[in-house]
Amino acid sequence: MRLIEKVWFKSHAAKWIIVPLLLPLTALFALISKLRRYCYTTKIFKSYRIDKPVIVVGNIGIGGNGKTPVVVLLVKLCQELGLTPGVISRGYGGNAPNYPYLLNDKSSSIEAGDEPILIYQRCKVPVAVGADRVGNANLLVSQGCDIILADDGLQHYRLKRDVEIIVVDGKRLFGNGLLLPSGPLREGLWRLKTADLVIKNGANKETVIANEVVMNLSATVVCHLISGERRQLAEFIPQNKVINAMAGIGSPERFFATLAELNFDIHFRKGFVDHHKFSLIDFGCFDNGLPLLMTEKDAVKCKSFALDNWWYLPVDAVISASEREQLKTKLNNF
Repeated sequence: MRLIEKVWFKSHAAKWIIVPLLLPLTALFALISKLRRYCYTTKIFKSYRIDKPVIVVGNIGIGGNGKTPVVVLLVKLCQELGLTPGVISRGYGGNAPNYPYLLNDKSSSIEAGDEPILIYQRCKVPVAVGADRVGNANLLVSQGCDIILADDGLQHYRLKRDVEIIVVDGKRLFGNGLLLPSGPLREGLWRLKTADLVIKNGANKETVIANEVVMNLSATVVCHLISGERRQLAEFIPQNKVINAMAGIGSPERFFATLAELNFDIHFRKGFVDHHKFSLIDFGCFDNGLPLLMTEKDAVKCKSFALDNWWYLPVDAVISASEREQLKTKLNNF
């Protein structure tokens, strides 16, 4: 974990030096954010509504909260209702030949970013990326989509939305509660009250948020990067209990904790920054013959140079049956 994240989430002693130095920048960030919202609410800046309903899934803090599994869950719920969903994303870290860019079976994370590739491969639905989310959404409507899911577009006020879902990390919550860069928040805690739904990734009885749904991430299989072979954890763990582990996501420690909860014995672990661009050089420290487990998000970037002992752990967002039906009812109202 980087020092700044320890200051944000762990109350590291360095906060007494770092936070005061960053507070002027936080004040500037807060002012710019407030002015930007004001310009959209007063129509100084124009917002656009497309012909189909838009559901935005985002967060008020830095990444690693579990947005992507929520988007995958919503895609499945839409399909159960007979809808034709499509997903739009900024495509962070990607460099596509044109924008808006519609993913296809040959698309890579180099072009589209890691999360859009994961969603496309998992869900097999149209996915469009680019900075212009309005353009992305209209492209998907032209592809026959009748409902648009926006991955991480909460602060993109240019695109009007019908439903806002905020995902919160139930373990880390909001850190020191300050806006960037003094804290981890893009918007203040007041923003939670404006959302249609708050999905908390992992239960936290100490902090209950109004209108919250508790989500857990469930893992039942591991997948081989090269062959695509899927093995049940009950079969894999007895033979491969001792592993190496890596994660290049918003909160690598959450992934390592998940592996420990599944009874893996982690021999060596290494965390990378979110959206890290991997190469084989990054994996020299794992050269001990043990199986290497990574996240599904990392796997989409590493498959092209994977070794035979590399596996990834796909996870699914799980909510209660009653809350699942409530979500489907909300989706079916359009």
